[in-house]
Amino acid sequence: MSQVGLKEMLEAGVHFGHQRRRWNPKMKPFIFGERNGIHIIDLRKTLTRLEEACRAVREVVLQGERILFVCTKRQLRQNIEVEAKRSGSFYVTERWLGGMLTNFRTISLQIRRLAELERGQAENRYEFYTKKERLMLDRERVKLEKHLAGVKEMGRLPGALFVVDAQREMIAVTEARKLGIPIIAITDTNADPGLVDYPIPGNDDAIRSVGLLAGRIADEVEKAMSEVPAEKRKADRHAATTYSTETGERKERDGPQPRRRRRRRPKPGLLGQRGGGPKTGGRGGAEAPAAGGRGRNAKKTDPKGSTTKG
Repeated sequence: MSQVGLKEMLEAGVHFGHQRRRWNPKMKPFIFGERNGIHIIDLRKTLTRLEEACRAVREVVLQGERILFVCTKRQLRQNIEVEAKRSGSFYVTERWLGGMLTNFRTISLQIRRLAELERGQAENRYEFYTKKERLMLDRERVKLEKHLAGVKEMGRLPGALFVVDAQREMIAVTEARKLGIPIIAITDTNADPGLVDYPIPGNDDAIRSVGLLAGRIADEVEKAMSEVPAEKRKADRHAATTYSTETGERKERDGPQPRRRRRRRPKPGLLGQRGGGPKTGGRGGAEAPAAGGRGRNAKKTDPKGSTTKG
């Protein structure tokens, strides 16, 4: 486990913030000063908040939950992916798919589809498919793999989120807040620390800075995972529970739910028959002529009493 102190953070450039014109006034308590128009972050407060975040991560992992690392910055993707894999956590390094947390049931179907395509490819199920069909299936698998590679074993919602740059990953932060999932985030001087449960003030753009802070979180996750008994660990891949984002409660799922049939509207010509009224006819639903009315085939009576057909 690597030790993180003031010297290590200073060498990694954790103290460098954004330009003064881009700052968020809510970050003022974490700013030490200003130099050449750039805010300098107080590393003592960064170290304090980092230890608080590590304690929160430890509590989550000891409960049998797992952490989701979120970072879509191109220059930081590889570092975050390595740290997440090392600690046995989930990760999202490509574009954040809207509804990945709040609409997790739909995302689960996509994850299941990806597993089905990978299994079919490994077992040569598509050997007798046409070349075009195999190409389409391979394209679908590559697309799903690109966005869901880090969460394809996530059978339920994560216990907490570790976010790099809370300002950039605002959609992920909003979804986690809606579901009550704890958020741990590296917040630069342009971010709003009030949206995060455990903000870590620091440079969220430099590779060394993010690698140092993310590595400390990953070390804590790895240490806590080793202390969790094997029987207490929950199976993520074959989880049999789903989440209702409206109530926030778990619902047992015994099997595929039957699809509800949509109620059909009755035809206009049948409304009178169902209501017990007079029958209607024609396109406009007009009433049928009475027996003594002047219909097309009604009989006419002349003044002499004889009847003629009209």
